[in-house]
Amino acid sequence: MTPTISHWRAGAPFTGESPETAPVTNPATGAVTGRVALASVDDARAVIDAAAAALPAWRDTSITKRTAVLFAFRELLNQRKSELAEIITREHGKVLSDALGEVGRGQEVVEFACGIPSLLKGGYTENASTGVDVHSVQQPLGVVGVISPFNFPAMVPMWFFPIAIAAGNTVVLKPSEKDPSAALWMAQLWKEAGLPDGVFNVLQGDKTAVDELLTNPTVKAISFVGSTPIAQYVYATATAAGKRVQALGGAKNHAIVLPDADLDLAADAMVNAGFGSAGERCMAISVCVAVGDIADELVAKIAERTRTLNTGDGTTGADMGPLVTKAHRDKVASYVDAGEAAGATLVLDGRTLAHSGDLADGFWLGPTLIDHVTPDMSIYTDEIFGPVLSVVRVPSYDEALTLINASPYGNGTAIFTNDGGAARRFEVEVEVGMVGINVPIPVPMSYYSFGGWKASLFGDLHAHGTQGVTFFTRTKAVTTRWLDPSHGGLNLGFPQNA
Repeated sequence: MTPTISHWRAGAPFTGESPETAPVTNPATGAVTGRVALASVDDARAVIDAAAAALPAWRDTSITKRTAVLFAFRELLNQRKSELAEIITREHGKVLSDALGEVGRGQEVVEFACGIPSLLKGGYTENASTGVDVHSVQQPLGVVGVISPFNFPAMVPMWFFPIAIAAGNTVVLKPSEKDPSAALWMAQLWKEAGLPDGVFNVLQGDKTAVDELLTNPTVKAISFVGSTPIAQYVYATATAAGKRVQALGGAKNHAIVLPDADLDLAADAMVNAGFGSAGERCMAISVCVAVGDIADELVAKIAERTRTLNTGDGTTGADMGPLVTKAHRDKVASYVDAGEAAGATLVLDGRTLAHSGDLADGFWLGPTLIDHVTPDMSIYTDEIFGPVLSVVRVPSYDEALTLINASPYGNGTAIFTNDGGAARRFEVEVEVGMVGINVPIPVPMSYYSFGGWKASLFGDLHAHGTQGVTFFTRTKAVTTRWLDPSHGGLNLGFPQNA
């Protein structure tokens, strides 16, 4: 029998009343390693109610004590991050080094949240009017929901919950049912760090759990990362229920390579950004835009490097692991089929990859390189979320820029060039939220915001950084006058400053 992966409520595992479960697999072997609980509406409400019960005490806990818990969590995470990386590899499939990097980037947000005292300082004006003082404070929202995707089961939740908790909110995390165990590991770590029970909770499940978070009036805000259609649904549903929402959607990230670029550097970057984590990254480069007459040489260099990659079990030193599920593997392969049928040139075909023995039933699809892709092909228009790198050839920078700006997505982009003027022009003109100049995956540091434009973001505020603090707090302005007989009497006019 496989173990059941439960919820986490009020500082302890919670089985819930629903008998429904879903299989959790090891993508490298295809074996079912556990079954995750799928919450009923009553289960979801029980978890949300636990967060609500913990709110008053946590909200009223001093910032100094809240920060001390954050520091303790950071230290425990730093000491034991290899444990979390192993859990991620076992359920997601990404290689251990990549999983460890994911944890490290998430830890940066924890460290940022440790500085919350300086970020929650309000303002104060003495004698704004005669005998009247005004000050502002930033207060927590209350119970907040975090709905995270399968591709980063540790880092994406850590974009949100450290800041939310540091600001005095309580959290319900709904992880992906494909790799749910990392959330429980982090819940246990919070408990060891001294976080009061109920401040951090985990709700396992599918659409039933999500919909309860989106509509339950106890939940005041939703942070979401996932595909654009679901981000639109989350934003529309939760805002209609009166919630504050940041819903980060899909991507189709382009990298422009100009004729003056260092082609070896660019080729390395295309391989790293296209095939890292089997392309299951919202910041992966999925389209290489080759400008001018460099395309043949660039494609050859990318292919040469890609052929050296070892795709296998992420625990054994491979460069790239499997895809997360068989269904997703088959969906990615279908896009390769469509691109080939539409007339693109298949340079490297990852569909032929196979393993034997214990890995025979793994969800394998090797790095795939497709040249001569055109903007009317589904392999170009759709977010594939797999190890597929398309090459589009254009004659000029202007056409490359037009291509990117015409995309409905605006998450991340990059340009490779040695021309500072061209780079600066691209930085100004491109309609994308995160830009790399000779940097293929421009994920900002935790003290800057993470988020895209257009159909890659629904809501006004990005993840982490000072925008994250703004999202998880609301401002209250307080105007004060201490009793002074000279200000007595009736006056029905609008208050005037004097």
